[in-house]
Amino acid sequence: MPRTPRSRRPLLALAAAGPLLLLAACGGGAQAEGSAAGGGNVVKVTLTDDGCTAEPNSVAAGSATFEVTNDGASAVTEAELVNAGGRILGERENLTPGLGSSFSLKVEPGTYSIQCPNAATELTPFTVTGATASATGTADPLLTAASTGYEAYVKDQVAQLVPATQAFAAAVEAGDVERAKALYGPARAPYERVEPVAESFGDLDPAIDARVADVADPSTWSGFHRIEQALWLDGSTAGMAPVAQQLVADVTKLQTLTAGVTFQPAELANGASALLDEVAKSKVTGEEEAYSHLDLLDFAANVDGARKAFDLLTPALAQTNPQLVTTITQRFDDVTTGLAPFQRGDGWAPYTELTQEQVRQLATAVDALAEPLSTVAGKVVAGGEQ
Repeated sequence: MPRTPRSRRPLLALAAAGPLLLLAACGGGAQAEGSAAGGGNVVKVTLTDDGCTAEPNSVAAGSATFEVTNDGASAVTEAELVNAGGRILGERENLTPGLGSSFSLKVEPGTYSIQCPNAATELTPFTVTGATASATGTADPLLTAASTGYEAYVKDQVAQLVPATQAFAAAVEAGDVERAKALYGPARAPYERVEPVAESFGDLDPAIDARVADVADPSTWSGFHRIEQALWLDGSTAGMAPVAQQLVADVTKLQTLTAGVTFQPAELANGASALLDEVAKSKVTGEEEAYSHLDLLDFAANVDGARKAFDLLTPALAQTNPQLVTTITQRFDDVTTGLAPFQRGDGWAPYTELTQEQVRQLATAVDALAEPLSTVAGKVVAGGEQ
């Protein structure tokens, strides 16, 4: 289904609903020809406005690194690996002409597609052959505990999200603008902490959280930000009752879908890094909450979710990469310290109160954290089995 690309985090592949993956999003650093992080196959994906090509277009089950390069495409800026069920398993996005990046994963045998939204031909067939790629070694119990802990965290956040959204929607349906404004932030926070999980379910995240620039037809716009516009820009809830009802249905669907989900350890690291990328792309720039200006609330929630995932991985990482743990922990602390002056009781100062220098300082702290955090998923992939 054609989609309008949005600034989305790399997606968590859900082990309960598709091939088991160990996903590690990588930066744009070059790798040696024919090699992959931790060994395995290299697939070179080239983006053009006509479509995307994959060389080779078939690999054996196991580790693979997809090196994505934009070869002059203006309409196409991302590539996604999609399974037969339509689930996005890995992606690189925001690749303007001349830029490249990569993602690594372990893939199971099956039929896939390389999807390039907005290309003349959006889907390119891709095949994984051979026997299962699932590791046969003994799983690291510390990483297993991290996965179990994150599963509980996701369920807890979604359990908070549903009633908070119901209360927000009730105020919208009642036409109580001021109460709806007061309840908007409390509903946003739990969603922002675990949003990469929602993104793994296809169009569910756009339905819940799309901004107006993310939709091709504004008349189809739904979710939190559609109501945000009505509340803060129009000062009215007129026409918003159906949107509020659909929002409740969508977050309730999210709760159902996450009820039995499990996560691979590398997915925790990938999700943490993705949340920091989102902070850098839209929260610290003030683009996310264009009408309410509650961007710092989303910023803090993204950081909370990223830190939870990292903290769960810390016992395992500390055994093999203690210095990395120390560095990342300190940089998380630096981001939290940088945010602290803007906290207002249970809420946050409007983004519009920040000076350019304050924005620059927050962005610098986020960038300093994102760089080492982006290396964690690859280390988990490499060291996840003993």
